[in-house]
Amino acid sequence: MPLNTVDLNPAFEKVLRRRLAYLPPDAPLSPDVPLKGLGLDSMQAVELVFDIEDELGVALPDEAMTAQVFETAASLWAAVRDAGAQPSLEAR
Repeated sequence: MPLNTVDLNPAFEKVLRRRLAYLPPDAPLSPDVPLKGLGLDSMQAVELVFDIEDELGVALPDEAMTAQVFETAASLWAAVRDAGAQPSLEAR
């Protein structure tokens, strides 16, 4: 399946959007756009890992801490999904 057809979990997208400084609040988040270009730097990525753990209840394994995993929303969502399942939080 092409990355641009990936459906991101709404709770995951809400958590991710807070760390994307260059994505306007009303702009769509394309699953295959590089997150670095949307403002996700290494410090934001660390904070994002904590947010995912705290808000979605998913701990990413050490092997998921790679540039490839954090490259796009689709690749990060795949890692979150694989690490712990579908977050049960409703988008607020």
